[in-house]
Amino acid sequence: MIRVVVADDHPVFRRGLVGVLTEDSSVQVVGEAADGDTVLELAAQCSPDVVLMDLHMPGTGGVEATRRLAVEQPDVAVLVLSMLDDDESVHAALQAGARGYLVKGADGERIADAVRSVAAGEAVFGADVAGRILGVLSAQRRSARPGPFPMLTDREEEVLRLIANGASNGDIARKLVLSDKTVRNHVTNIFAKLGVTDRPQAIVRAREAGLGGR
Repeated sequence: MIRVVVADDHPVFRRGLVGVLTEDSSVQVVGEAADGDTVLELAAQCSPDVVLMDLHMPGTGGVEATRRLAVEQPDVAVLVLSMLDDDESVHAALQAGARGYLVKGADGERIADAVRSVAAGEAVFGADVAGRILGVLSAQRRSARPGPFPMLTDREEEVLRLIANGASNGDIARKLVLSDKTVRNHVTNIFAKLGVTDRPQAIVRAREAGLGGR
C-alpha cells in the first residue's frame, strides 16, 4: 500500500481528493492537513510514502513544507497539486524538492497514477507544467543573468540584497512599495532557489557573494 497524506486548505477539495484516492486499492490515505505545519507533524507521525501538497496554505506554505520534508524525511515524495502553473511557482516547488507537479483540474485517474509514479521514484509533470519547465530551461540557456545568483530575477536579487543588509519583510515592502504578501512570496522563492531554509542562511550566502554588509 502507498501511504499518502493529503494537504490542502480547502476542505471540500481535500475531501474530494481523499475520496478519489481511497477508490484506488493500492493507496491508503493516512492523514489530512490544511496547513504546512500539520503536514510536517503528520509526516513525522505517519511515515507516508507520498504527500499530495497544495502550495498556498496558511502558516507554513507548501514550498517551505516541501523543503523541510526534503531535508528531514527525504524518502517522502512530494507531489504538488496546485491552481498555480506560473514559472515562479513551478520553479520554487522543484527547487524545494518536489518530485511532481500537477495543476488542479487533473482528473482522478491522472492524480492516482501520479501518486503511484512518484512513490516509485519517478518524476511526474502535467503537460502544461512540463512545457513551462522546458521553456524556462531554454530561456536560461539563452540568456543567463550576470552576477553571483543568475537563477534569481532582478527583483529577487534586489530583495536578497536588502535581506543581507538586515532588512525585515516590512522594511522591504516599504522600500520597494510592495505588499507584504508579495515580499513573502519573493522571500520564499529566493530561499528555494538558493537551497536555504531560513533567513540567516540566506544572509550568509548573499554576503559571501558580495551582497550587503558584513
